[in-house]
Amino acid sequence: MIGEITGIRKIRMLYLQLLYRCNFTCLHCFHGKRLQYADVFTVDEASSLLTLMRDEYGTEAVTLLGGEPFVHRDLAQVVRHAKEELGQRVEICTNGYRIERRLTEIAPHLDLLRVSLEGVGSTNDGIRRQGSYQSALNALSLARDLGVPTGATMTVTSRNIDEVLPLAGILAQLGVRQLKLHHLRPVGNAADHPELLVTAPAAYGRLRDALASADLPLEVIVDEDLSEHGAPQVCAPSGGFREIDRIEADPRGALTMSCKAVGKDSHAFWYEKSTGRIIHRPSAADELTLTVPDVVYARA
Repeated sequence: MIGEITGIRKIRMLYLQLLYRCNFTCLHCFHGKRLQYADVFTVDEASSLLTLMRDEYGTEAVTLLGGEPFVHRDLAQVVRHAKEELGQRVEICTNGYRIERRLTEIAPHLDLLRVSLEGVGSTNDGIRRQGSYQSALNALSLARDLGVPTGATMTVTSRNIDEVLPLAGILAQLGVRQLKLHHLRPVGNAADHPELLVTAPAAYGRLRDALASADLPLEVIVDEDLSEHGAPQVCAPSGGFREIDRIEADPRGALTMSCKAVGKDSHAFWYEKSTGRIIHRPSAADELTLTVPDVVYARA
């Protein structure tokens, strides 16, 4: 269906939001009230979508996220299906809060554990949850000991923009290979916390200069939006119009290929859970623009 409408023949990665539910209510979370929604992929639904994407679009990898994916009671089954049955590369994005037992269980099937952090110590805990900083570091340490490669994400805000380099240094000591920096958009919970927005765009330029001159032992990938001029209005496809890097499925089954998707409710395609098919629901507001490449500023 996607190929017939768009001409896209290959989608390299599926970002699969297993559920909205989370054990955090972060100040900047783009889900906002959706964190209370009960929508969730069952094991069968998730496995069917993974298989469909592999068979029809050559999808080679899956990133499991939420909400909080470790809250999903059958996470291990989804991971094993993707890795053992489909041979896909499996990444999980998590807050890292008290995940040690379940992480140990799935470690042999995991290619990357990515933990979200919003600064150092109390800065992180003030945005995410008390005690979450140390718990995240514990999860990263355990993953390292289990032989699981690790990465981290950070949403740049007015509170933590000066802690990017210090956090990168701490992460490097734990063997973290990559830090992704994201732009904060005023949607979801962030709409209620405008004080978190970086109101001086020149601050992004200073951050980029600091990253460019720093001798960092890990890779740092920066959102195009983290710029004095903002992101491009049109998102350029990275592999021509027949191939894209990613598609994202939310817990309702809505599929998004737009690089401006965060917080939007307009979707051209849906995964219909009841039939296991992708269907087309056109709308004048739909965006079929594709993912813009991130900028790499430091590499180990």
